[in-house]
Amino acid sequence: MCGIVGYVGPGHAPEVIICGLRRLEYRGYDSAGVALLPDGAQRLLVVKTAGKIAALEKELALRASACAGRCHLGIGHTRWATHGAPTAANAHPHLSANGRIAIVHNGIIENYAALRQRLEDRGAVFRSETDSEVIAHLVDACYEGDLRRAVAAAVEQLEGAFGIAAVSPRHPGLIVAARRGSPVAVGVGDGETIVASDVCAVVSHTTRVVFLDDGDIVAARAGAVDITSARNLPISRELTHVDWDVGRIAKGGFEHFMLKEIHDQPRALADVTRGRLLPADGATRLSGMRMDAREMARVSRLIIAACGTSYYAGMIGKYLFEDFAGLPADVQQAAEFRYRNPIIERDTAMLAVSQSGETADTLAAVREALRKGAVVLGICNVVGSTIAREAGRGVYLHAGPEIGVASTKAFSCQVAVLAMMAVAFGRTRRLSAEAGRHMVNALADLPRIAAAVLERADLIRAVAEKYARARDFFYIGRGYMYPAALEGALKLKEISYIHAEGYHAAELKHGPIALLDSEVPVVAAVPDTPDKVKTLGNMQECRARKSPIIAIATQGDAGAREVSDDVIEIPPCPEFLSAIPVVIAEQLFAYHVARARGCPIDQPRNLAKSVTVE
Repeated sequence: MCGIVGYVGPGHAPEVIICGLRRLEYRGYDSAGVALLPDGAQRLLVVKTAGKIAALEKELALRASACAGRCHLGIGHTRWATHGAPTAANAHPHLSANGRIAIVHNGIIENYAALRQRLEDRGAVFRSETDSEVIAHLVDACYEGDLRRAVAAAVEQLEGAFGIAAVSPRHPGLIVAARRGSPVAVGVGDGETIVASDVCAVVSHTTRVVFLDDGDIVAARAGAVDITSARNLPISRELTHVDWDVGRIAKGGFEHFMLKEIHDQPRALADVTRGRLLPADGATRLSGMRMDAREMARVSRLIIAACGTSYYAGMIGKYLFEDFAGLPADVQQAAEFRYRNPIIERDTAMLAVSQSGETADTLAAVREALRKGAVVLGICNVVGSTIAREAGRGVYLHAGPEIGVASTKAFSCQVAVLAMMAVAFGRTRRLSAEAGRHMVNALADLPRIAAAVLERADLIRAVAEKYARARDFFYIGRGYMYPAALEGALKLKEISYIHAEGYHAAELKHGPIALLDSEVPVVAAVPDTPDKVKTLGNMQECRARKSPIIAIATQGDAGAREVSDDVIEIPPCPEFLSAIPVVIAEQLFAYHVARARGCPIDQPRNLAKSVTVE
């Protein structure tokens, strides 16, 4: 979950690395550091600070005289703390005792305690509380004149997940990186190479990227990339073209990335459906699935594995597949799946849902499903991500880079993709052409529906500011609105630090209603769906306990307005897609609550964007 950037080439390494770290600050932002090798220097210049990139830049400016000339090699890191508090001492890069090896690390070393004891017994002196520092000492202990071989020998002794980059003043034109379970991308430019944990740090320099697989070790020089296994066997990896527009990684005039990405949803929904809808046939074309009608018809059961926001999108997917394809679907928390020795029957398919495509628990679920013979389809946003590569088939979201830690447009696009897949599977089963046309036309209308919700942003802000000082919230809904309630509560928790719980509306009477009073607002998702009347009754029960009621309801719904203190209106939308406009309204509500409370919206405390450790 940390950010790694390494640079070797004709450019000024400090500038390139800091720019890259800024693009990756969403991955870790409690401390940061760089290790640089000024031209002609015999020792690495290491600068580390607690706090965000701005603090590192300030410290680098104070040390400018030490790097007054050009510097063409360096590595940098933004940290999301696991072992040890977020202090300068625990920040990366970490040095070996003699200063000749510097490393940055993303992941967790599970056997670090045993390694540390062994290294200390040999005289190594540790300066931090981290698990990562053992790597620097271990590489140094394995060093016999070849940095790549030293890294290879070291990683053979490591247990756990890691993405590593290492440099040494003895090798002034070389970065060695290794990967096991934590992403590493290598950007190949014109006479320059960038090693990073995310392509966001690469695309401003080159669109040509090599994604490492587990076990790969890369020796990166200016414009040259050599990949081998730990046993020094040459490996060939595909060069991928990443077509992300650098402008999409900027805020584009919005106050926060999250707000930009909320407002980006009409465009993202247009992109995710473009070329994939066949209105005349009432069908969808999802070529990345690499399944013909006969293969889809053979699937007898679906497992949807995901975490967090993707899990809630998967819950909606379950309804879609069962309602429209008659296909039994189980939604499983990916961390549970990997440890439960799950039952994978013949003709079972797994859908692995992950915005980043690097979520550690979801990736482990993919590998377990593949071992047990399931067909695995990835639903990811990041081209070349590990889940996309290992699944080998699936559907990309095409939402564009999502920088805000709290996922927004990825959720909408995940639901849209799951709906398109439900049409594809359904048309091999009981879904008629006429019903398919209805669904396809509704999917084509999503950009307009999303834009209509965004037009109500000022009204949503006013409601959010009214309740911004509440300490607790309930979110309720039924059917497709139950996952929407869970996602709305999660968004509020993530960025405003208000305690919020999502419940199926029928569950209120089974305990949670005991907590309601005038200080606990209830957000009710009640668009015009068949079970709306029952949720309206639950809202009356909440109101009888004096809870303020905020309804997210279809425009012009007098019944919802009658039982609510405030109403956020959304445009009419078919039930099977209604979670998308409801959740967009919830995203805006959470954003404006957090803004009114002065919270750091794009980088909420304790959270990171891509969860690459257990």
